[in-house]
Amino acid sequence: MFNNNVILARDELGRETILTGRGLGFQHKPGQEVDASRVARRYVLAQNAESVGEVMAAIPLERIALIERTFRAAARELGTTVPSSTVVAVVDHVNQAMERAAAGIVMDYPLRAEAAHLHPEELRLAERMVAELNRAQEVQLPDGEAVALALHLFAAAVGAPSTQEATRQSKLIGQVMDVLKAAYGRDFRADSIDAARFAVHLRYFLVRARTDEQVADGTGTAIAESLRLRYPRAYRVAVRVKELLEMRLGITVQDDETAYLTMHVARLEAGIDRAPLQPE
Repeated sequence: MFNNNVILARDELGRETILTGRGLGFQHKPGQEVDASRVARRYVLAQNAESVGEVMAAIPLERIALIERTFRAAARELGTTVPSSTVVAVVDHVNQAMERAAAGIVMDYPLRAEAAHLHPEELRLAERMVAELNRAQEVQLPDGEAVALALHLFAAAVGAPSTQEATRQSKLIGQVMDVLKAAYGRDFRADSIDAARFAVHLRYFLVRARTDEQVADGTGTAIAESLRLRYPRAYRVAVRVKELLEMRLGITVQDDETAYLTMHVARLEAGIDRAPLQPE
């Protein structure tokens, strides 16, 4: 037990679990069953449950509930589920941000422009999170915290085990965009709808690559050959993207995935061809 409101327990499957709830541990001794009706939240963690419990015990229950509620709502709009480890990481991050704000300390997040290009939906939801958190409390988070929260949402969306891994994957998407920019020059617009769709496709590809579940229905080779003949330039660019992904991720990108990459590049290329010429 960490305090009356946060305890370390084992669930019915024998897993270490952090339980929170007002008065949950009051007058309880180790080994006793807890009153399930008093459990407000439970977090099943793969490791370090005791140290996580100590962190959670230092955060007011109302703050934990507020942060979790707003983050889960944002994640639902992305169509993703959120594991306990991610919720705990977000609660800890936002709590520290609130403590910094209360002390007048402002963190600098220089990656907002990158987040706006690569993760516009996550950034939009993160900005709404900051607004909701600020409406609900006296401590006001700075606008820049939305960048960090957008990265947490991206991590949840791609199933990254940490924001560090999510940052690496985000930078990889940025490198892919650089390949497109190098291929199409100033006609390529990273903020176009086709570029945004391509970024979303890459996000889901990273999920499949992480779980070793790439698209492979057996038709990729034939489709890729057809696309190569119909869209030769887009195919060449897609192959460069494929080679970059293989090099950075240490995997083999399947022919079916290459075909999908080609289709997205071809759509993007068609959008560039339709766009009016930019002035010199």
